Amino acid sequence: MNKNYYAILMAGGVGSRFWPVSTEEFPKQFHDMLGTGDTLIQKTFHRLAKLIPKENIFILTNERYNDLVLEQLPEVTQRQVVLEPAMRNTAPCILYASLKIQKENPDAVMIVAPSDHWIEDENTFSKNVEQAFEYCSENDALMTLGIQPTFPNTGYGYIEYDKSSAEAIKSVNQFREKPDYETAKDFIAQGNFLWNAGIFMWSVQTVVDTFKKNQPGLFELFEKGLTVYNTDAEADFISENYPKAENISVDYAIMEKSKNVFVIAAEFDWNDLGTWGSLYDKLDKTENGNAVVNARVLPEDASGNMIRTKKDKIVVVDGLNDYIIVDKEEVLLIFPKSKEQDIKKVLQNVKNTFGEQYG
Repeated sequence: MNKNYYAILMAGGVGSRFWPVSTEEFPKQFHDMLGTGDTLIQKTFHRLAKLIPKENIFILTNERYNDLVLEQLPEVTQRQVVLEPAMRNTAPCILYASLKIQKENPDAVMIVAPSDHWIEDENTFSKNVEQAFEYCSENDALMTLGIQPTFPNTGYGYIEYDKSSAEAIKSVNQFREKPDYETAKDFIAQGNFLWNAGIFMWSVQTVVDTFKKNQPGLFELFEKGLTVYNTDAEADFISENYPKAENISVDYAIMEKSKNVFVIAAEFDWNDLGTWGSLYDKLDKTENGNAVVNARVLPEDASGNMIRTKKDKIVVVDGLNDYIIVDKEEVLLIFPKSKEQDIKKVLQNVKNTFGEQYG
């Protein structure tokens, strides 16, 4: 296994569209959402560990989740848990972790990957990542994995690539924001658009130089800590300075501003598991067309439902189709799948009405 291979595992999000299972205190990446026996962060860590030495996998998360990470990933040491004292989107935490890795190994080549995505064909995932690593080791390149669109999804950003190239690694023309339905249909018809999965690969030298060029203010803020990174004095420096960082995504901060951006069309099935509906799509269905996690279901004239309860709870459903039914301690959610994007608003309403402890 190549000692220069590193990973940054992004595990700081709240996943509020998976409420009531995912909460601020215990977000979705720490849950077994698929009913496989492994939580999402465990599955992602073990997927990356097929290619990357375990000690080179860093977990980026909010400081409130430190104990959860160490509990769920006993192979990980405190050195590998990079803690954010404030929520500042993806650019600040990626720069911070990259500077730590560069100080440890200036020859590092790394992947940045969300901790909560579904990827079934892990061998092909490793093959695509290795392909990117080899390219990034030899070239000044910012690389991303794009997903072949299967329908005109309006919930993802898109990557437009140079269609004239016959190579597997293609130059990116531009990143496109989440489109409306007609625009998404047009993207797919053009044939050179991929979904942006938020998975990035680059050498640590390239990404640090890119931040220095495109985000000089952010770079200067974190560069001041170079002498203390990977020492006992690091935590105090980060506690004082991290909240000063701009709230900005890595896409806006560097990817959209750079010319040396390339994409590989991923050869594996992928799902960002962003909503109950996306989870429904990936789970096996009963003969009645319901997706069931943990529950024992007795359906009557009920299909297309996403049903999740605590272990072995009996659920009787009659005359309900295409609903999300989630039972968790003090909260029962019965909500149409067609309105799943509104769950964030519902959560806020519940917190305002009944108290913050329910979110």
